[in-house]
Amino acid sequence: MALITKIREKSGIAVTVIAVSLILFIVGGDLLGPNTLFGGGNNQTVGEIAGRDIDIKDFQNRVDVLRQNYEAQTGRSANEQEVVALREQAWNQMIIDIAYREQYEKLGLEVTDEELFDMVQGNHISPAIQQAFADPTTGRFDKTAVVSYLKNLKSLPLPQQQSWVAFEKSLRDDRLRQKYENLLRLSSYVTKAESEKEYVAQNTKASIRYLYVPFYSIPDTTIKVTDAQLEKYLNDHRDEYKGAETRTIQYVTFPIQPAKDDSSALYTDIKDLARGLAAAENDSSYARMNSDIPMPTTMSFANMSDQLKEAVNTFVPGGVYGPYREGNTYFIYKYGGTVKDSVYTARASHILIRPENPSDSAKSAARQRAEALINQIRGGASFEALAATSSADPGSAQRGGDLGYFQNNGSMVKPFEDAVFSMNGTGLVNRVVESQFGFHIIKVTDAKTNTLYRIAAIGKTIAPSQATRDEAYRKADEFATSVDTKAEFDEAVKKDKSLVVATANRVPETGTTINAVQNAREIVRWAFNDKTDINDVSEVFETDEQYVVAVVTGKTDQDKVKVDDFRDELTAKVRNQLKAEQITAKLKGLNGDLTAMSAKYGAGALVEEAEDLSLATGFLSSAGFDPIALGKAFGLKVGQKTGVFTGENGVFVVELKGRTDAPQIADYTPYKTQLLQALESRTSFLLSEAIRDKANIADHRARFF
Repeated sequence: MALITKIREKSGIAVTVIAVSLILFIVGGDLLGPNTLFGGGNNQTVGEIAGRDIDIKDFQNRVDVLRQNYEAQTGRSANEQEVVALREQAWNQMIIDIAYREQYEKLGLEVTDEELFDMVQGNHISPAIQQAFADPTTGRFDKTAVVSYLKNLKSLPLPQQQSWVAFEKSLRDDRLRQKYENLLRLSSYVTKAESEKEYVAQNTKASIRYLYVPFYSIPDTTIKVTDAQLEKYLNDHRDEYKGAETRTIQYVTFPIQPAKDDSSALYTDIKDLARGLAAAENDSSYARMNSDIPMPTTMSFANMSDQLKEAVNTFVPGGVYGPYREGNTYFIYKYGGTVKDSVYTARASHILIRPENPSDSAKSAARQRAEALINQIRGGASFEALAATSSADPGSAQRGGDLGYFQNNGSMVKPFEDAVFSMNGTGLVNRVVESQFGFHIIKVTDAKTNTLYRIAAIGKTIAPSQATRDEAYRKADEFATSVDTKAEFDEAVKKDKSLVVATANRVPETGTTINAVQNAREIVRWAFNDKTDINDVSEVFETDEQYVVAVVTGKTDQDKVKVDDFRDELTAKVRNQLKAEQITAKLKGLNGDLTAMSAKYGAGALVEEAEDLSLATGFLSSAGFDPIALGKAFGLKVGQKTGVFTGENGVFVVELKGRTDAPQIADYTPYKTQLLQALESRTSFLLSEAIRDKANIADHRARFF
């Protein structure tokens, strides 16, 4: 009996230990994390807004409500990126609730229950309500649907009731903010003197001749910049260089790429699928069931790959073609002939000339520049070369203006679309086209067509096998365990020629990416961990289809701005200062007119002219927009010449050839309206920045997420 009793006692202890272990396993992350009571940290403050600490539980509760509403609306669980966005939304809501509300209360602003009723089901329905209760067929708002919904609200499940309460709160908050912003927006005022000044800036014209020596004319390698000079520049310009908590990270990646065996296995599978596709009675259904990638059953050139565009004209109806490899995906196609569509497809290129501001004079200058370019093209100049050097659309400029294929279904702005699809054949559209983005010079490179190709397509992506993944991890782990310091990291990289070190500079604590590495949140959290020091090497991290090993090589502090935090920017500034001193010293000793001074100076000095300049839109051919040079020019009398002075990107001497003052007008209202609209358009942003600055917001969310 004594033995049995002892066994029972020991069993009770064992059961207790097991139970505690299970509990710790299940909630260990909550109890033992770095910011928890048992994990060595009792700080549960996720931030501070206007002197008020934000507890992690209060913040998470708000995130949970937003997440429940989002998942109820979408009918699916929120993914990680969506959760990050919801956290940001919750944080901004708390800023509004605390920092903004303080301002509302001081001004006595409120939204009454009667006002909210009017917004939901009265005579001034909120746009959000109109959208939520629009008839799905006609798109028209139905007030009876709102009334019916509210009558039945209490009979709905609790989550739906909570969603409605949160929705009404958001309506009230939005209306309060609108009132506050409108109050300040309507207090904006532009004086007659300011309107007149803007009119003069836009309409006084000047013609100048100038000597310009750009900084780039002196090689950077000839200018030595010392740390003492950088320190002095930083001290003189402290307000321009704000401190921030950041980390600089170097890293190597070990891609999880399909091996040859993975590719061979898929190639065999897709040949079997090709036979099945050829024999299938319903080829589109067969393709849809077996494709890794959703593919349309009819295609125009607008949604074909380049490879398929080239091949499709050789296809014969009923034939199966492929496989074609694009990246890590194999495609096979069964061709079913062509049909005609109501929508046309074309391919075009453009050169965009964008006005520098919304004024009439700026638009006129932009149109003149576009007209000059189209005349050059008519005269034989290369469209592609001019697009690369002159277009304000950087995405297409680097491709010689090419926009690819598109359709006349609203994918382009209407004036542009009309110009392309009203043209038969290919070639230059023989006029400059104006749109909301500016002035377009357009070249149709593939004529419009409404031919659709009936294609049943199967795309199979090569996925790395588990063995391939294991091998990539083995290499990454072997590398990580062999190095402990930055010096060892560098030495190991030198030995392995397949590794390339990448550097991510000034990564913020809230960062989720490191250069092109997506979903890198865990790497960033490691870099900012209190236990991670400079030159520490990380464990192996897994991100999108690659393993990463990182080392922290630098950090910046919000309260202690150092030269190293902005070394590249400071070096460029100081180097240009030294170049300016060198150029100025050489120019000041020269006499004669601008041409003579240029000849005496030698290589690097340019003499140019600019006609019809205004203070608002002045653009100098080689120097670009230089407000210092423009200001100096407009301060001269005709025939006068400035001394040597430093502009934005070089050193100048400017001579005023001619000037036409803006004629007197009686009404400056259009210019007052321009200034007022520009001011009002920035009210919301400036107001938000001012309130956030005054609230002294401290954001520590990165410690928890």
